[in-house]
Amino acid sequence: MSDEKSLNFLEEIVDSDLKAGKYKQIITRFPPEPNGYLHMGHAKSICLNFGLALKYGGYTNLRFDDTNPVTEDTEYVESIKNDVQWLGFQWKHELYASDYFAQLYGFGIKLIEKGLAYVDDSTSEEIAAQKGTPTQPGTDSPYRNRSKEENLKLFQEMKEGKYPDGAKVLRARIDMGHINMHMRDPILYRIKHAHHHRTGDTWCIYPMYDFAHGQSDAIEQITHSICTLEFIPHRELYDWFIAKLELYPSHQYEFARLNMTYTVMSKRKLLQLVNEKYVAGWDDPRMPTLSGVRRRGYTPESIREFCDKIGVAKRENLIDVGLLEFCVREHLNKISLRRMVVFDPLKVIITNYPEGKGEMLAGENNPEDPNATTRDVPFSREIYIEQEDFMEVAPKKFFRLAPGQMVRLKNAYIIRCESVVKDSAGKIQALHCTYIPESRSGSDTSGINVKGTLHWVSVQHAVPVETRLYDRLFKVEDLGDAEGDFKSYLNPDSLQVVQAYAEPALLEATTAERYQFLRKGYFCLDPDSTHTKLVFNRTVTLRDMWAKEAKKD
Repeated sequence: MSDEKSLNFLEEIVDSDLKAGKYKQIITRFPPEPNGYLHMGHAKSICLNFGLALKYGGYTNLRFDDTNPVTEDTEYVESIKNDVQWLGFQWKHELYASDYFAQLYGFGIKLIEKGLAYVDDSTSEEIAAQKGTPTQPGTDSPYRNRSKEENLKLFQEMKEGKYPDGAKVLRARIDMGHINMHMRDPILYRIKHAHHHRTGDTWCIYPMYDFAHGQSDAIEQITHSICTLEFIPHRELYDWFIAKLELYPSHQYEFARLNMTYTVMSKRKLLQLVNEKYVAGWDDPRMPTLSGVRRRGYTPESIREFCDKIGVAKRENLIDVGLLEFCVREHLNKISLRRMVVFDPLKVIITNYPEGKGEMLAGENNPEDPNATTRDVPFSREIYIEQEDFMEVAPKKFFRLAPGQMVRLKNAYIIRCESVVKDSAGKIQALHCTYIPESRSGSDTSGINVKGTLHWVSVQHAVPVETRLYDRLFKVEDLGDAEGDFKSYLNPDSLQVVQAYAEPALLEATTAERYQFLRKGYFCLDPDSTHTKLVFNRTVTLRDMWAKEAKKD
């Protein structure tokens, strides 16, 4: 099979352009607006733009589309840079649309001089009415035929701050009867007396996205400007500006944005969740933001693999979040250190193990890694196991602990349950068990085979930890089909906090490592942790619990 068949449609375009000698080098850009934190939808765009350039020996610019000073902030700029680098990519040039404000202003003057732009005093409501409808042509503005001299004078005065916000705009002079509504004399500049995060108070007029974007691409000589499908109607205007201004012929291509089950990919909605305190912040581990999934313990490798698996499409579709979780599990299984943590403790007293005695057992750090080392796991007379791992009256195929039944303790010994200790109300307080000294893991000479293996923690050495069990943020699969307020579909069980007991090796946990808590899931150390309080976030369960629930239904 040839490589050609495996190319996505954008790779086919780039491949064809290079073979035809259209470009010497591929140049792409990732152009976020710094008005919020990046989310998983942006991850797809990042992987696509940087991935194309890397594959074909080109480069990518990181350009901040900072043309709206009211909503933008340097906090977002820094978070975006961190996210792109965390994903594993490095841009060649860090640029800003605000770098081009003087040039863009000059482009506005050039369009006026060509008779292709005019200053309009109409209100926003009047301009909207002039636009017409998709089935009815628009009507000309009464200011459409102002002279070039008057337009140049008024545009200069707009720049000098002589008019209040909303008093005037600069519009392109195209065709008010055009079938494409975006071509009906779009606004190029509006007045905004607002402090800009980079240019301060130098400017009080700011270009609209449609005017700034294509020209910024052209200035940087971007060969392939990749946008999501909603920008298809904008492409004609993108090309019109470049042609009329006689700029480098950058060209726009569109692909389907990432829509994922059980979440939202709207900065506006995510901001609502943050501002209204439904989540703890932009980096809440339930959020689909890159800072959120990073804090939850997702790895950049797994996100890149996910983006590769979903591919690049021309048609909108809904991706199952289960695929992302699968990619995360696959990677975490390879890299995670194994540790034992008991969430719902039941005390086991090993009656024939000498009081005061203790020993260190060897536990594998990662059985998936042939070079992995072992860790010391302390063992003593009293241990904790999970409550769910014992049944006083057990069914036939219950291979965990029950009266008279034997199990292996992971990395340790085989034990047998001899009796149950209860309080006066009949509640189980502890189990009395015996162990088989010859059954130690790694040197077992007992000849006994048992079907169940349990994780455990020595009571004497147990380290209290807080575990935060995160789940899907919403309880419905497709928020696009949901009616009413999207917040009414929030999953009330998306976070459960459980106090647990961990083996002491977790005292050395770092935020750089990933951990598999045996039989419980994958976890990472949360930045909230202190020397006296360890906090772990559940990244993902060992299996897809939602799929299991769906089968029950």
